[in-house]
Amino acid sequence: MTYSYKDIWRVSLPIMLGLLAQNIVQLTGTFFLGHVSDPGQSGIAGIYQSASGLAGIYYIAIFTVCFGFSIGGQIMISRRNGEKNYDKIGSIVIQGIIFLQAFALILFFLSGFLAENVLSMFMKSPKVYAATEAYLSWRIYGFFFAAINVMFRAFYVGIARTKVLTYNAITMAVVNIIADYLLIFGNFGFPKLGIEGAAIAAVLSEIASVIFFAVYTFATVDFKKYGFVKMKFNFKIIRSILNISSFTMVQYIISMSTWFLFFMAIEQHSEDDLKITNLVRSFYMVYFIPMNALATTANTLVGNTIGMGNVNGVLPLIKKVALLNLGIVVIMIIATLVAPEFWISFIAPQDQISLIKDTVAPLIVLLFSLPISALSVVVFNSISGTGNTRIALILEMITMAIYIIAMVIIVIYKQMSVAWCWTVEYFYWGPLLIFSVLYLIRGKWQNKRI
Repeated sequence: MTYSYKDIWRVSLPIMLGLLAQNIVQLTGTFFLGHVSDPGQSGIAGIYQSASGLAGIYYIAIFTVCFGFSIGGQIMISRRNGEKNYDKIGSIVIQGIIFLQAFALILFFLSGFLAENVLSMFMKSPKVYAATEAYLSWRIYGFFFAAINVMFRAFYVGIARTKVLTYNAITMAVVNIIADYLLIFGNFGFPKLGIEGAAIAAVLSEIASVIFFAVYTFATVDFKKYGFVKMKFNFKIIRSILNISSFTMVQYIISMSTWFLFFMAIEQHSEDDLKITNLVRSFYMVYFIPMNALATTANTLVGNTIGMGNVNGVLPLIKKVALLNLGIVVIMIIATLVAPEFWISFIAPQDQISLIKDTVAPLIVLLFSLPISALSVVVFNSISGTGNTRIALILEMITMAIYIIAMVIIVIYKQMSVAWCWTVEYFYWGPLLIFSVLYLIRGKWQNKRI
């Protein structure tokens, strides 16, 4: 079996819509916080936006360990699905959830310690730090629910039944929008909590996601077919997942931690530079919706293709997914370039409109890096889809070394303008694309067993 563009789109569109709704969770917080006003605190809206953005990256950088584990589970699930060994899939999901709950408990205490003892040492702005700490004091409760969600996501992506992700994400978005509106501003008699309200709203949306996945799975999934019958802890299965995911976990930690360091370095410039960078990040999140969706699609379809024994169909499949991703991104770039200030004005802090013009140049720098990242993210994720997560980690580490050198010179040592700072993206995606293509063409990935 070979996958057509229609097949690729059928799998990726629900993931894309799901990611859209999930990003609405973050963008909603950014939008509402941008409308907060306090006569006694000038520029508080931008401070809240910057703090929530920085805290959000910090949260993801720590939680990404769990996400990396779930990717290993997803790779195993997609391979078993391709082999038609359906009865072995449920135990992967169950054992993954048990393991990640224990891991979430560790992350909960670790995150609280790091926020209190490490962030305070490195953050320059007392206002941004205070707001960041307030946000994280509530946000870290989301670890426990997000850990369940990523294993449900691994299950449905692995069996290529991705439509449910759209429904789930819509549920999250609706809950988050309502909770943000009520808790940030204190509407309808609710307490006015500001940035803490945004954090609580995010946790509530993750709780709603768990409830949705649980109800949907009980109602629609054949438990006997997929082996959802053995509930006892089985370390053998955990070890099998870790054999694949340990490299992915380290890879995600390195990637997201470096991304967090980029924002911390910008914070050392000035509060306004951090505000501008956070606005650009919000656009980045939108652009990455189709890119991440198609990267996830490539990952799972490569696993299914190899599972069916069609190794020769892998490279043509990757090429199709990459070209589709590139086409979508080019359309988004053109749409943004037509009226960049118009789009920026939607999320810019309303008490500091001057930031709109200052954000245009960094945004354009980001835009021209997107075609490279669109190809790179698909090709790189396809390597993980083959099960060669160790190679993926090696390529990530080499690329990260290049990225960090560029960041140290441009962002930290030279402290160049925000627009120049965003050029570091080229130093990440460019080398990663080159290394990934070379490996898929010349590397020995065809016979990897998992």
